[in-house]
Formats: sequence, structure tokens, C-alpha cells
Amino acid sequence: MVKQRRGRAHPCCAAVAPLCCRRGSWKTLTEPAIFATETSCDCRAPHEKLSIAQARGGTPVDRPVRVYADGIFDLFHSGHARALMQAKNLFPNTYLIVGVCSDELTHKYKGFTVMTEHERYEALRHCRYVDEVLRDAPWTLTPEFLEKHKIDFVAHDDIPYSSAGTEDVYKHIKEAGMFVPTQRTEGISTSDIITRIVRDYDVYARRNLQRGYTAKELNVSYINEKKYRLQNQVDRMKEKVRTVEEKSKHFVYRVEEKSHDLIQKWEEKSREFIGNFLELFGPDGTWKQVFQERSGRMLSYALSPRESPCNSPPRELSPLRSPSPPSPPARWYNARPSPPTSPKGASASMSSMSEGDEDEK
Repeated sequence: MVKQRRGRAHPCCAAVAPLCCRRGSWKTLTEPAIFATETSCDCRAPHEKLSIAQARGGTPVDRPVRVYADGIFDLFHSGHARALMQAKNLFPNTYLIVGVCSDELTHKYKGFTVMTEHERYEALRHCRYVDEVLRDAPWTLTPEFLEKHKIDFVAHDDIPYSSAGTEDVYKHIKEAGMFVPTQRTEGISTSDIITRIVRDYDVYARRNLQRGYTAKELNVSYINEKKYRLQNQVDRMKEKVRTVEEKSKHFVYRVEEKSHDLIQKWEEKSREFIGNFLELFGPDGTWKQVFQERSGRMLSYALSPRESPCNSPPRELSPLRSPSPPSPPARWYNARPSPPTSPKGASASMSSMSEGDEDEK
């Protein structure tokens, strides 16, 4: 084990503890990765060549395994991040250096990029797996470059990368035993993202016009600008109509729900009313029983009336009624002659009445 020297150590001398000492823990990263210097590695620890088996077995803290991964990294996406994550975790004590090619070199060998080189540098600096970013990285790795930066291994996917007049730019690295493969992430790549944008060009042009970009900034002709703006207006009208339809559907649903509840309550009340009615007035209802009982009672009273009690008190006369005067004797009533019809008859009746009085005396 090599004894650690005193003094200021190069960042590569803390590969597993590098992020704990320089940037804090993994969860409290507050600083981006550093940029590589123009000179060679300043690490004072002996840098002997390692095999893959030795690197996987672990190295001293002051002798991290320096892994190099290069690329364009345009439109930095999850596929790039996963490749760097694999490179960072190849060995227990890894210091990851990421080389990013410049715009000039990329446009010459691969094509035009969406992001500038400075944007791509900054994107890599803020990836959590990167320890150091090498700007203006070479297209082909030479032994001198590998020696200058003390690179132990090169990490890249295993697919042959034909460019710059060669079938595979990593062929000599593989032959030297310094190549460590990583796995590509299927379904995501810079070319796929650009293909989506080109395929849906009108959609994104309309989107940016709606966000305030001018037709000149988007390199859109006058006719296309008017067409896109008209389409945006039509889409807004469709969205309003769709919103009204959804609100109407919601209102109709609420009305149907309320009406269903009312109908259900009405049916329950109707059944309850009919049940009560049948209970009272049905064939075996309460009212029929009451009517039959009263009819039987009245019939029994009619067939066998009750006698008045013998010792019942005499009926008293009401004080308001006066007793009728006694009727005269029958003889007076019968002897009273009928009124005379003539003066002579009247005199004769008067004489007879006087004779009758005398006889009684």
C-alpha cells in the first residue's frame, strides 16, 4: 500500500472519498464537476498499469482507477446518463473523466449539433456521475493522450464505431486490453429525438409561435406563419367546444343522477303509501274489521234491545215547562151547545141554560 503524501492532493486522489471531501455526500452535491487542465494529471501517486482484475479487486484510496468516456452528448438525455452511471460503477474506486468533442470536430466528422459545445460541457458538469470534464476531446484516442491523462480504461458501448476512415475508432484500445464495454439504452438517442422534432415540425413551430417566438426566429415563411396561427385559433376553438361539451356532460350527468334519486324516492314513498292504504282498506284491512265489529254490535242491539230497569227514578218535569191545565168534565164538554146560527136560536139556548142551572140548584 502506497503511503499518502502530505500537501494538496489532486482531485483524482480521492476517487471514492473524492465526492465526500470535495463536494460532500452524494445526496448533498452543491458543486459541478471540474474541468480538466491542459497539462497532464497532477496526481503524485505512482500510476502503474492495472489489469481489469486488479481494478475490480480494489485499489488504494490515493490510487483510483481513472476511467475515460467520450462522446458528443448532444441533447443530453437519460441514455447518456445511464452510460456514465455504468462507467462510474465499473470498479469500486473509480474516477470518471468525460471527454466532450468540440463543435468544429463534431461538425466535421458527424454532423451539425443542436446544442453548442459550451452547453454540452455544462450539461456534463452537472451530471452526478462525472468527476471531471475534458473539453475539446480528440476524435481518436492516441497513446500519448492516454499517457498524458493517466487513463487506465476507456468505457463505451461495444458496437463498432466507424468514423474518420476507420471501421472502429476503439479497435486499438480493445487490442490493448483497456476497453470496458457499457450497455446502450434502447429507445432513446439524440437521433431519435431529432427525428421526432422533424416529423412533428408543424406542431413544434405552432407551439413556439404560440409561446411568443417570431416567424423570423423560427425561420418560417409568411404564409406558413399565417397558416400556423389560424390552426392555433382553430385548436383553441376546438378546445373551448370540448370544454363546453365536458361541462355539459357533467351537468347532464348531475341532472340524471338527481332525477334518478328523485324517482327512487318517489317510488319508495309510493310503495309506502300503497302499503298503508291496503293495510287500512284492503280485503283484510283494519277498516273492514272495525266496520264488521260495529255492524255486528248494532245488529245485536236491534235484535235484543235492553229493558229499562224497574227501580229507575220517575222522570221529572223540566222546570221550564208548566203543567197543562186539567181538562173539563165530559158532561160540560158534551152539554155545551153549538153556537147559535140566528138570534132566535140564541135566545132559546140562553133559556135552556138557565133552566139547567135551576135544576142543579
